[in-house]
Parts: sequence; C-alpha cells; structure tokens
Amino acid sequence: MTLIKSISGIRGTIGGSTGDTLNPLDIVKFTTAYAMFIRRNGQSRSNKIVVGRDARISGEMVKNVVCGTLMGVGYDVINIGLATTPTTELAVRMSGADGGIIITASHNPRQWNALKLLNKEGEFLTAADGAIVLDIAEKENFEYADVDHLGHYVEDNTFDARHIESVLQLKLVDVEAVKKAHFKVCVDTINSVGGIILPKLLEQLGVEYTILNGEATGDFAHNPEPLEKNLQGIMDEMKTGQYDLGIVVDPDVDRLAFICENGKMFGEEYTLVSVADYVLSALSTQSSPSSLNTVSNLSSTRALRDVTEKHGGTYAAAAVGEVNVTTKMKEVNAVIGGEGNGGVIYPESHYGRDALVGIALFLTSLAKKGCKVSELRATFPDYQIAKNRIDLTPETDVDAILVKVKEMFAADSTAQVNDIDGVKIDFPDKWVHLRKSNTEPIIRVYSEAVSMEEADAIGKKLMQVVYDIQE
Repeated sequence: MTLIKSISGIRGTIGGSTGDTLNPLDIVKFTTAYAMFIRRNGQSRSNKIVVGRDARISGEMVKNVVCGTLMGVGYDVINIGLATTPTTELAVRMSGADGGIIITASHNPRQWNALKLLNKEGEFLTAADGAIVLDIAEKENFEYADVDHLGHYVEDNTFDARHIESVLQLKLVDVEAVKKAHFKVCVDTINSVGGIILPKLLEQLGVEYTILNGEATGDFAHNPEPLEKNLQGIMDEMKTGQYDLGIVVDPDVDRLAFICENGKMFGEEYTLVSVADYVLSALSTQSSPSSLNTVSNLSSTRALRDVTEKHGGTYAAAAVGEVNVTTKMKEVNAVIGGEGNGGVIYPESHYGRDALVGIALFLTSLAKKGCKVSELRATFPDYQIAKNRIDLTPETDVDAILVKVKEMFAADSTAQVNDIDGVKIDFPDKWVHLRKSNTEPIIRVYSEAVSMEEADAIGKKLMQVVYDIQE
C-alpha cells in the first residue's frame, strides 16, 4: 500500500486501485472531507479555497480533480497554478481564503503526489484537525452543493510576485547590500516550481545566476531530495570555481541546501543554523536576550542550540513535523525556527518553511560578512549526524520498546531523556533519537556527535539495546 495518511497530509503513488494509491476517487474523497471539515469547523469566512501545485507530471490531473471537487462542495476556488508551498501558504492569508490545498509530494520521487492541507492562516492542519478530516473521509457521509450553489473558479497568477515582494520587505533582508556584493550563484531547481520563482527573486536581489534543471516539467533529473548523494551535478559545476554559492531546493521549495564555492556541501542541517545566527546577531543589538528564542525538532543538529545560547537566547526542541515546530515556536515566541532538513521558518514572514526567505537572509548575511561560504561554515560548531533504522515486524510493540529504552537511561546522571516524540537521549557530547516512523514500519535512529564515527557508534549502540530488548 502506498496511500499514506499522516500529519503531513495525504500522499501516495499515482495509479492503481482505490484505497491503495492516490487516484481520482481517493482524491475526491479526501478533498471533500477537507472542505466539509473547513465548513463544519466554522472557519468559513470568504467561501474561498486556494489551490497551488508543484510541477509534478500528475499535478495537472490532481489539480483538476481537486478544483472540481471543491466547486462541487460549494467553495470558490482560487487556482494560483504552478506555485511553491510557501507561496500557496501566503496566498491563503493574502486572499483572505478559508484554507488551501497544496498539491505536492515534496521530496518524494516523480510517481508520488500528495494533498497538503492548510487552515485559514495558511498553516498546516494540526494532528487533531487532520484526524477529523480522516474520520470524515472514512465515513463518506458527504454533502455536495446543488446547481444554484456550486462554487466558482478563478485563476490568479500574481502571488509569485507578491511572495517575492514580501521577502524583500523583511527588515533583515538588505537588498542593497546583496546587490553590491555582485554574487554569482548556481541553482538546482530539480525541474519544478523553483525554476519559475527563484530566477525572479535573484534578479530582484541583483544576483547573477545559472539554473540547472530549470524547466518545470516534473520529470526530475535526479532524486529530488536535496541530499549530497543526489547532488553530484551541481557539486561538480561548483568545482569549476565560477560561483560564490550553490543553492538547491526540493520540488515545492520549502527545503533549502547550500553548496560552498569549492563544491563541498555546506550541510543541510546548517541552513537553519547559519540563517538563525545572522538573525540572532542582528536582533541582539535591538532586543533583550530573553526574546531571542529558537526552535527546531528533536532530530536536528545541536548546533542551533549552541548558536542560540551564544547570542544569549534560549533554544527549545519540538516533536518532528512542521506543525509541531510552529506550535512550539508560538509557545516560546521564537524569532526563528525550523528543521534540520533545510527548512527555515521565519515568523516575520509566516509560519511555514520558506526557501525564498532562507536564500534572502543567507545572502544578506554573506554580503555583510564579506567572506566565502566555506569560511562562514567554519565559524559554526561542527557536528555530524548518522541516520540508521531498525526494521520492524507486525508483532513488534514499538511503544513498549521505547518505554524500556527510556527507563534504562532515566537513572543515568550523564544523560537527559526527552520523550515528547519517541525517546531522545542527550549526553554531554552527543545524542541519540529513536522514533517510530509515520510512513514506514521502522524505528528511525538519528545520532549526532563531533565525528561521523562517534555518531554512528552511539546510534548502533542504542540499536543493539533495542535488539536485546526484543530477544
């Protein structure tokens, strides 16, 4: 089965049988359930729903089904066309809509697509709200509008420009400083919507650019997840010495990775760290240290905590999942936050991961520091994260295993145990995080230390603890 229902929305491979994949009938079912949830939840203000999509091959088909279904329920549809996830989020707020649907499977391969569901603030539904949508879909007790109350359909292609303008107006984005730096960058937009909007952003910033995989065909030139193993093309291009910076985004442009001028990875985990360092440094001269708070999820690098404390701020950890991070950010009044997968969330703009915001802030920081990207990377604490997995059988009681792991380390005076999302064990010089996957029958084992060898070793040690418990 490839139809996955989680906190991240509804996703699956295209084609196949109903109830097992993302096909027209299931798209209708979940879109209807979402629309009925919005109406029943009392969120309807304008009777408008925004729809945006990335450039996936299946996107046109899915968009047509989604828009027709929303109209059938009685909602007016604002189709913003090929658009990034953050653009769609902002479009909900800018248009005063009741919600939005983003048609994208993010970093998944070309055969996948998904429906990501937004509330009236342009933010992802909470886990509780998502559960209500799934319950409505399961019961299929749907109601559609009669002929006199069908929704209307409009197309609005202005939101790319409005998104870019909002980024350029951020207080800590210094457009003139970036222009004076005369940056030359290479950008891999993986044959999706980044190839449409990023050139416009870079032109406004006065940055000279070369685009790789820029045609928005949805036929991805390589695995679209922005990890080093998938980025040999742009890394080789960077080694020619023609560029100051390499920029990589995923198909819906909410994840962001940088490549140094020498062709080496800046480190996806360090996208948020570097941007946060700039923001905290700038704000520390105008805010009290108590307001300089940051948030990332439990599986993200410790470097954000170190950088935050360096500037007199306080770091907090959230459960994995963007909505969990944004909830924690609001709770602690964080000035910046995000995830170690290259997701930057900057509340002055909006509560969503936004690669455009990350690019503009990073280029401003680089321009003001006047250094090479590799030199900037060397200023941050250097940690390495190892990622392992434990495969499970249907009989495995994962929750019981994680409880036993927690109990084993609860009395260890050298360790701090956090159980808000699986079990994370923090040692003075390293950490390990074990959590049950929402999408696969596995336990994810992430570990971090000052070297990859140490990180992998502590991860493997905890994996052995789990194996011993199962015996």
